[in-house]
Amino acid sequence: MPEATSLPRILIIDDDSSVLVSLALLLKQAGYASISCDEPLQAMQILATQDIALVLQDMNFSMQTSGEEGLSLLGNIKKLYPALPVLLMTAWGSIALAVRGVKLGAADFFTKPWDNTQLLELIRATLDLVQLTTAGKADRQALDSHFDFADIIGEHPELLKVLATIGRVAKTGASVLILGESGTGKELIADALHRNSPRASKPIVKVNMGAITTSLFESEMFGHVRGAFTDAKNDRKGHIAMAHQGSLFLDEIGELNRNDQVKLLRVLQNRSYQAVGASKTEQADIRIISATNRELAELVASGEFREDLYYRLNLITIRLPPLRERRADIPLLAHSLLARLVRSYGMPAVSLAPSALSWLTARAWPGNIRQLRQCLERTLLLVDKPLLEQSDFVFAEQHEEAQEQGLRIDGMTLDQVEKMMIEKAMEQHQGNITHVAKALGLSRFSLYRRLEKHQIATCETDDDGAS
Repeated sequence: MPEATSLPRILIIDDDSSVLVSLALLLKQAGYASISCDEPLQAMQILATQDIALVLQDMNFSMQTSGEEGLSLLGNIKKLYPALPVLLMTAWGSIALAVRGVKLGAADFFTKPWDNTQLLELIRATLDLVQLTTAGKADRQALDSHFDFADIIGEHPELLKVLATIGRVAKTGASVLILGESGTGKELIADALHRNSPRASKPIVKVNMGAITTSLFESEMFGHVRGAFTDAKNDRKGHIAMAHQGSLFLDEIGELNRNDQVKLLRVLQNRSYQAVGASKTEQADIRIISATNRELAELVASGEFREDLYYRLNLITIRLPPLRERRADIPLLAHSLLARLVRSYGMPAVSLAPSALSWLTARAWPGNIRQLRQCLERTLLLVDKPLLEQSDFVFAEQHEEAQEQGLRIDGMTLDQVEKMMIEKAMEQHQGNITHVAKALGLSRFSLYRRLEKHQIATCETDDDGAS
């Protein structure tokens, strides 16, 4: 039993006595108190009677190796103690199982055998994040008073956990991996990490890793000197040099091929690089922020992503919830996005009716915030009204479906649908050809051709609506 009861107490659950002894010794040397047990029932009894700050939990407790016992225990812990962080232990062959556990509420996972330094860093970060999250999880205003979260809209508890994490780790130089579905706002999170860091006065350089070909990787990332290859007419700075003393945001990091992963790993290990054709080594004073919509841990398990690079990138992992898991934020997002769109198009103020907000909130949004923004923009341009209602969004959606699929609507041919949409747009925009063309995604010339084709009469107006 630990002597210093004021220390955070960590519960270790594993049926392997050697693992229990090893972890208990490591925690004691690092200044943590711990208590150990080897099966789920005993673990739940300990949690019911003692103050536990963190759980280190194995995934199997018998001859079975499916991991279902571990997932069941995790489910019971999160049901009774939802704020208690759990770190899962797993072997590389069971990484997909650990990822399932994280999606069910585990804070993170680590693999056996573990690296002592990396594990202690993970434990410290997890405990620190819990403190800040608990303090700020119900108060967006309190978080905003300490940090700059401009452009990140929402008050859902899951989003506030993300903001609290940003607040805790932004001031450090720790590498951060942002995970989330497409359209959830990973770039906004990267911006917030940089903006709230000591590097804020320097640039954040953003690189789409999926768009860099292998042949250009070194030149793009490290730069080149004049004459390094046939087309090298001048010296060129690479992304790493441009991000000097700032942040380097590696978007779509999961798309990087293994050969280029090795080149990136060397930079992260040595904090130095060489421009193509240069003889001088440069220092890489950068903070790495990466993002992907793929599960990097699963890519490691399948051999598509290097394990050593993975650990360099994910000292801190931030998981963004999809929009469908924070529906309460949809009205806030819709109002904010619509206001920005109105300003960007120089239009008069437009608001959303309750029926529109209800319709938007009920949607699945598989494309997340990006899809919501596109829906608002499309409806705004197609429907020239100061108050958007549910029927306006349905109309805009039907227009989009007709454009993309070329299907018959209520027995109408595509030509008939096209004519109907043009007539509707002409009516809504009072015959303003520029506005109608923009709303329909056409050039003025293309719109004139369609007006002639469908024999639609027009009294053309200019951009101010004057004849």
